[in-house]
Amino acid sequence: MVGRVDWMSEENLRENLKKVEKNISEAAEKSGRKREDITLLAVSKNHSLEDLKVLRRAGVKLFGENRVQELQEKDEKLKAEDIIQDWHFIGHLQRNKVKYLMRMDNCIMIESIDSLRLAKEVNKRAAKNERVIPVLIEINAAGDENKYGIKAEKAEEFLKKVLNFDNLDIKGLMTVLPYLDDPEELRPYFKKMKMLFDDLSENVVQLEELSMGMTNDYQIAVEEGSTIVRVGTALFGEREY
Repeated sequence: MVGRVDWMSEENLRENLKKVEKNISEAAEKSGRKREDITLLAVSKNHSLEDLKVLRRAGVKLFGENRVQELQEKDEKLKAEDIIQDWHFIGHLQRNKVKYLMRMDNCIMIESIDSLRLAKEVNKRAAKNERVIPVLIEINAAGDENKYGIKAEKAEEFLKKVLNFDNLDIKGLMTVLPYLDDPEELRPYFKKMKMLFDDLSENVVQLEELSMGMTNDYQIAVEEGSTIVRVGTALFGEREY
């Protein structure tokens, strides 16, 4: 892992966290919700273990990675220091990497179930490891060809299929939206996701989590009903490599 960049001091990191927390609180209040309704997931991809530990000491409880190897490496180094950290896996998951995540008890959620083949593999590997793994179904809300996920109009059909998998605990939905200079243009997609979430909860099964919103747009996502925001750059600064 590359070392910390000189300008991102512990003070900088703590100040970044304060700003993000303030923004989440204000967005929650604006939408008539409480701060505790929203989980801050710190995206530590390509950032040092030292920075992660600073934010952890400052109160961040949950971290997310989108590459299995980097998640394993960081987790092993933390455990060597007797630190047990809970993780979400948030990236596109290759089926041949599922077995590694299923061996990590502290990988407590996979947010990116984006195909039936992947769902089957996760279910199979979870069964082999005698666990039931919480997962989110990834929805391609914007119909972006460069993004993974189930089409919104196929979500109900997909959900009904994966509900039959004994070793998956379907907790909710996730989406990744394209980066736009004006994040306000993404609001309709967040609204669409909340409507889908509510519809599936009413007509198929009660869902708990709606993971949407990243550094560029997390405030709007919270205003529109997100329960998990995945924030990296606003906390850690630009990536180190």
